[in-house]
Amino acid sequence: MVYFILILTLVFACIFKTKRSLHMLQQNLYNENNRYLKWLSKNKKVFLDFDIINIVLSLFGLFFIFHIENLSNLTLLIISAIFIIIGISYMSMINHDQNKKPLVITARIKRLIFTISILYIIPSFLLINSAYQMKTVFIYTLILSTMLYLDYFIVFIANIINKPIEKTVYNYYKSKAQNKLKSMSNLKVIGITGSYGKTSSKNILSDILNIKYNALPTPKNLNTYNGLMMTINNNLDKFTDIFIAEMGAYVKGEIAGLCKLVKPKYGILTRIGTAHLETFGSEENIVKAKFELIEALPSDGFAILNGDDEKQVNYKIKNKVRTIWIGIENEHVDVRAINIKCSNKGSSFDVCLKNDKKLYHFETKLLGNHNIYNILASIACGIEFNIEMDELIQAVKSVRPTEHRLELKRLGSFYQIDDAYNSNPVGALNACKVLSMMPGIRVIVTPGMIELGAKEYEYNKEFGREIAEISKADYVILIGEKKTEPIKQGLLEKGFDKEKIVVFNDVKDAYPFIGTLTGKEEVYALFENDLPDTYNE
Repeated sequence: MVYFILILTLVFACIFKTKRSLHMLQQNLYNENNRYLKWLSKNKKVFLDFDIINIVLSLFGLFFIFHIENLSNLTLLIISAIFIIIGISYMSMINHDQNKKPLVITARIKRLIFTISILYIIPSFLLINSAYQMKTVFIYTLILSTMLYLDYFIVFIANIINKPIEKTVYNYYKSKAQNKLKSMSNLKVIGITGSYGKTSSKNILSDILNIKYNALPTPKNLNTYNGLMMTINNNLDKFTDIFIAEMGAYVKGEIAGLCKLVKPKYGILTRIGTAHLETFGSEENIVKAKFELIEALPSDGFAILNGDDEKQVNYKIKNKVRTIWIGIENEHVDVRAINIKCSNKGSSFDVCLKNDKKLYHFETKLLGNHNIYNILASIACGIEFNIEMDELIQAVKSVRPTEHRLELKRLGSFYQIDDAYNSNPVGALNACKVLSMMPGIRVIVTPGMIELGAKEYEYNKEFGREIAEISKADYVILIGEKKTEPIKQGLLEKGFDKEKIVVFNDVKDAYPFIGTLTGKEEVYALFENDLPDTYNE
């Protein structure tokens, strides 16, 4: 009976700890470019777990008390109790995690669960069959306790075991997607990439082009090989005129590979910055990687580039694709926005076209210059696709805000400017400018920026200076004392009132604090960046 209790409690603990491990593996793209292993090396706290007690108890039973039946059974029951505590603690952790992307039970995850189950079932089966040999029982209990303690590695091993299966599945769906694209000879394919603003640009472009065409964008953040293949196989049909493919990358060569898959004729490059600098290795690599899209375009297509981005202006393109430049500051671009105004209702601006003296007035619900850039790119694309200017003006008015990207919404007693999905220096600066335009009491809530490599400290300190100088914030709420120290230093360096800096360890604590600020004036709270699910301070 004791052995079955032991197995049942192990299963309970294993379910919740493995769910957490699988979530981290999925968030780190199934260890693509060793992301999962890098996450483990940075988050060693996951191994400071009290389930190591069961390893000690198993060793104790194995070497000292396996021949004393009553004491051995008591030890096994204690181990079972600890398994229950482990399961409850991980269940609580999962329930309280603030996940932007919860674990998605895909077919791949199901296959991993099967493999992980086999890895745990084998020693569990051997334990049950050795029930009359107490020493052997403790040997398998030690094995199972060690496996649970190292569950993050068990999931990693299962991922390696499943690689041949996943490769076969990948090749099948890749071939299916390529054949489908070949059968749609009239389909226009637009690729979008950049360090920042890809998803917003894609959604804006889709909303605008859909005024005349049937445009299909890749859903949400599905910007990898699997995401593009999934979209093509599941969503693309004979009624689709335009396929808008968002392309993400962590290393050089990935965007070139995505281009081989979908073969875009048209390309849009948003802004190039330092996002994922750690995985790319250098800013030069980031620039080259982003231009892989532009250099994959045929000569009868076109590329839309940002004339205010020095990295794009200074890059020498290696093919002869036609280039259309957009911008705000640069007077010599093809499509330019001027007279930009921003309020709590949205933005307005005028568009001037090269060789056209007329001004075209646009209004949008979106906030921030980076969204103006995205709209300009969509206007330029719409003009190329023969959409009338009046139609474009109406389309821009109806563009929906992208979730968590400077999304303005009423939240109880205050206005929230939700920029949770932003985590880069350029976007953070834009967000500060947007907040400065809001009337009333201004608050910034942020955990800072991550994945910026060796420059992370420097960028966060500069962010602190920008908050103090540009945002006109009345209060700054920092989430995570250790991680936000450089922001605090930047704030104080520029003379920001120390009494107006508040530090919490959980973003949930910020909401009641903001509630205390409401009074005669409206409160505008900018939530700038949200730590990814894979982060631990």
